[in-house]
Amino acid sequence: METGRVNPKMRLEDQGIAGLGQVYYNLLEDDLRAQITGRGEGEEGQGGTVLVSTGKFTGRSPKDKHVVRTPTTEDVIWWENNAPMSPEGFATLKSDMLAHMQGRDFFVQDLYAGADPAHRLDVRLVTELAWHGLFIRHMLRRPEPDELDGFAPDWTIVNCPSFFADPERHDCRTETVIALNFDEKLILVGGTEYAGENKKAVFTLLNYILPEKNVMAMHCSANHAKGNPVDAAIFFGLSGTGKTTLSADPARTLIGDDEHGWSERGIFNFEGGCYAKTISLSPEAEPEIYATCTMPNTVIENMVYHPETKELDFEDDSLTPNMRCAYPLDYIPNASETGLGGHPKNIIMLTCDAFGVLPPIARLTPAQAMYHFLSGFTSKVAGTERGVTEPEPTFSTCFGAPFMPRRPEVYGNLLRDKIARHGTTCWLVNTGWTGGAYGTGQRMPIKATRTLLTHALDGSLAEGQFRKDPHFGFDVPVSCSGVDDTLLDPKQTWDDPAAYDEQARKLVEMFAENFAQYVPYIDEDVKAVAIG
Repeated sequence: METGRVNPKMRLEDQGIAGLGQVYYNLLEDDLRAQITGRGEGEEGQGGTVLVSTGKFTGRSPKDKHVVRTPTTEDVIWWENNAPMSPEGFATLKSDMLAHMQGRDFFVQDLYAGADPAHRLDVRLVTELAWHGLFIRHMLRRPEPDELDGFAPDWTIVNCPSFFADPERHDCRTETVIALNFDEKLILVGGTEYAGENKKAVFTLLNYILPEKNVMAMHCSANHAKGNPVDAAIFFGLSGTGKTTLSADPARTLIGDDEHGWSERGIFNFEGGCYAKTISLSPEAEPEIYATCTMPNTVIENMVYHPETKELDFEDDSLTPNMRCAYPLDYIPNASETGLGGHPKNIIMLTCDAFGVLPPIARLTPAQAMYHFLSGFTSKVAGTERGVTEPEPTFSTCFGAPFMPRRPEVYGNLLRDKIARHGTTCWLVNTGWTGGAYGTGQRMPIKATRTLLTHALDGSLAEGQFRKDPHFGFDVPVSCSGVDDTLLDPKQTWDDPAAYDEQARKLVEMFAENFAQYVPYIDEDVKAVAIG
């Protein structure tokens, strides 16, 4: 009851997963699409795309992610950020899930996580849904066919959405569960059809494993100068800050849009594809991503479409604002074939400041870079959520707290040391508001942001004159060719300078309050640059 290419010594039975129905090993894209439509999991869209819905869950369930607490993990895991699960609870969960899987069909994909063979992870995904198999085949890196004959997974992820956990029996929070067992090298996912759980489970693994190898795991996009992989840049940023848009520069080569590592040899993409938001996507603003929405086997997730023509509605967010498309990286014309780059010459930390206080760009020292990396600041704005009537700060450490199994300082120290060792220039870029807070000011002009980034990446901005910001202590350029000098000094963009100072002091206090949790764990150089 199995088909497809697989290592004959590493079938599911060899891993103790037996008694299933039909098992499909490493089906190619077109075969997976046929399974998806044949099983009624989704419909074929324009250009041979796959149209699917994730049902109840249209986003990740970070509160339902658990790490098994063992002697190995006890002193390593950041437990304030990762819910524990007992070994006994996991053992029962595993037994019950495998029993539930009996007689059901499953799809297996054997894939690589990481473009650098020295640091990649060999991962096996066992999925109940065929479209999850297609999704993860896009998102990770595909071995050559002959490499599958000897493929032996380092880690296995079993995703069974039709299985629902019992919180009392399985030591978890709800019937939805994502359970990571670092000792058994096994992840179990149940009770959710959202495919992003597969992708972020792999990222969490790499965030756990790579720091022990002195490799920095990063939630960032990356690109390099055309024809010159040594001239690389990385872009940190939470949702809505422009991470994907700004790194997809037609004048540069895209390494990847979401997850990367920084090793002794340079940076490397963890993934082989992109998972892009499609809300309000347009051919004018983001033509490369827009074009993928009619390319064969792109997975179109939670989008409203015409029932007959299958034309997509990029403005209708009635299913979710988090509608997305997943596609292989080679669908982007200027994407890197290798997924590799040199040590980054520049690091861009993106923030959307709805308070209108931060300058459009500022230069950071290595210690300041660690401070802002640990802070991970951006803003919610009025109207985005019920009850939000004025800008609210959001701090997500390392620009990706939900995926960090270790304490934040582990990643912060790695970043600071690599910046210092390789002479990387760090920039804080505000893509939020200027001339006042949200509701009064204006959104930072995208043209000005792109111009500032161009001069930052080519080195010319660093050669100019800078001033010290009185509130935040970083260096701000006084001028930049093609950008109004007034824009570079946010206080000058406000009608009421005193109101600006008051707003700045308010934001400084928020930074200080948030950062207090890290003070006992950081070195003196970072304490010296702490704001507030």
